[in-house]
Amino acid sequence: QVQLVESGGGLVQAGESLKLSCTASGSIFSINTMGWYRQAPGKQRELVATITNAGSTNYADSVKGRFTIAIHNAKNTVVLQMNSLKPEDTAVYSCYAAIFTTTQPMGVPPYDYWGQGTQVTVSS
Repeated sequence: QVQLVESGGGLVQAGESLKLSCTASGSIFSINTMGWYRQAPGKQRELVATITNAGSTNYADSVKGRFTIAIHNAKNTVVLQMNSLKPEDTAVYSCYAAIFTTTQPMGVPPYDYWGQGTQVTVSS
């Protein structure tokens, strides 16, 4: 079993910053990718940012230059620093991880895991 535990959501004003953290624990052999997705009311879930264990990053165009993702491999933790927040960033942010577990067969792709989600609200 693998669990993702998130922290750091909250209510801020436009222009302020927040930092989200997510730590994976459980039967982890290795982590391939970690990242964040978000879903605003009435909208589909969208990618915010991802990072591989080698440090390769991918950002949504809407957050480039404002958000920074980092991974701490030894701690199985991904951090999303969100600066210059805008009201349109308001959403439930969910942590994502692609993980090779200690119990899965060799040669099988990593399994996808999701956190429970944390609310980020940006007021204007």
